[in-house]
Amino acid sequence: MPTLKPPGLKVIAIDGPAGSGKSTVARAVAAKLGMPYLDTGAMYRAVAFSAIRRGIDPEDAATVAKLAREMELEVADRVMVDDVDATIEIRSPEVTRAVSVVAVNPEVRKELVRRQREWAEREGSGVIEGRDIGTVVFPEAPVKVYMTASDEERAQRRSQELLDMHYDEVAADIARRDHIDSTREHAPLAVAPDAVVVDTTASTVEEVVELVLTLAAKAGLG
Repeated sequence: MPTLKPPGLKVIAIDGPAGSGKSTVARAVAAKLGMPYLDTGAMYRAVAFSAIRRGIDPEDAATVAKLAREMELEVADRVMVDDVDATIEIRSPEVTRAVSVVAVNPEVRKELVRRQREWAEREGSGVIEGRDIGTVVFPEAPVKVYMTASDEERAQRRSQELLDMHYDEVAADIARRDHIDSTREHAPLAVAPDAVVVDTTASTVEEVVELVLTLAAKAGLG
């Protein structure tokens, strides 16, 4: 898959596992810099949501890949899937369980990476967060951050977000997702060689945001 390298593209790539705080930090950094923000995880969730809504088995790789190529998708303040507002539904336990299966589908990844690169080229800049932004989608990004936290802290954070799931269930789901993401054949969760690794376990959101803003300023993106 060719790497998109348009001149002057200003991308801040923030990667990390679930519960590391990357979404919160990415949104805050984008707001402070006046840059657009893209949650690529929401894109994979949107595909899972659409498959479930249409009665398609997420394990049916060919059909789900076709769906990913044909679906209308807009990820911004709201997540619109084929003109349906799925902003809340993509965070449901059912979608959460299905998204890991969707995310290992190489054809789905190929299509969503294409859309992510088109988004960045169209916007000209952006704070983009996910699991393979600095390693696969934008390996030439001038700022790459990999956020992590202890397993216990990540599970605690997610259990507070997902009020309809108990801590033990959330912890088990995170462990399952970590294993799938880090061992999948295509675009596994990994730290880019030139990424700055940030352990957010004992840090405040404000502290991490300031760190990313400092990195952005040094890269001429401030």
